[in-house]
Amino acid sequence: MPELPEVAALRDFLTEHLVGHAIMRVLPVAVSVLKTYDPPLTALEGRTVTAVARHGKFLDLDTGGLHLVTHLARAGWLQWKDRLPDGPARRPATAPRRHAARDFHGLKPGKGPLALRVALETGAGFDLTEAGTTKKLAVYVVRDPADVPGIARLGPDPLADAFDEAALAKLLDGERRQIKGALRDQSLIAGIGNAYSDEILHAARMSPFKLACALTPDDVHVLHEALRTTLTDAVARSHGVAAGRLKAEKKSGLRVHGRAGQPCPVCGDTIREVRFSDSSLQYCPTCQTGGKPLADRRMSRLLK
Repeated sequence: MPELPEVAALRDFLTEHLVGHAIMRVLPVAVSVLKTYDPPLTALEGRTVTAVARHGKFLDLDTGGLHLVTHLARAGWLQWKDRLPDGPARRPATAPRRHAARDFHGLKPGKGPLALRVALETGAGFDLTEAGTTKKLAVYVVRDPADVPGIARLGPDPLADAFDEAALAKLLDGERRQIKGALRDQSLIAGIGNAYSDEILHAARMSPFKLACALTPDDVHVLHEALRTTLTDAVARSHGVAAGRLKAEKKSGLRVHGRAGQPCPVCGDTIREVRFSDSSLQYCPTCQTGGKPLADRRMSRLLK
């Protein structure tokens, strides 16, 4: 899933490639991706992109009064093309083609990854794609980004100047849940997901199962420093990276997330994993839990 650093990099990339250019066509391929109907997608056609913004994990293309807002969800991505193909977008080779209806200016609705295409007057543009069968990628056309429910619920941005130790302590005060879950809650802190919460907690040498409300002032200091450093470094690594290489850049910079069974880069202990119904977390026992492996929270009591 793209998180704050990758969405920030996409914002910078699109600012360079979109601002000042007119949108000629917005072509939906997967009807389920569009979450609004008024204004319609066609209202964007002919309008010039004036700015690109980020709200947590949301991308916001401002056309001077109308906004095309996208949340890429877990398996979505943006694929930039200096020249969009002239022919119709194709389904995967395994998809049935016999009765495929052709619509949306030559694009073929179907079960493939392509969800939406945005074409510029230059012939360039981008595709929004989503892998897998669970479709959660979302696109909104709104007059105000705050009209998007997910944006309206966002907590503060962790890289904002106002997000200091006192702000973090205030957010966590009274939070009787694990710190891992608190960091991922977009209504508490915007932009941090599963991967960077693992990275932040590893840098802070803190158990993901520790209760947020149990953090001491020293814990908050360490967590705040780890949070800001981890995200700032990730943003710096991603800056200037082309959209198509951001996924690989993110993976290469992760020290514990997605690396179960590999040695910890700090202490050499084996990175372990806790699996849940639809996700997992990775951590280092030596660095984070005093050498104790964490049990699945569905099966046993929480370890602090």
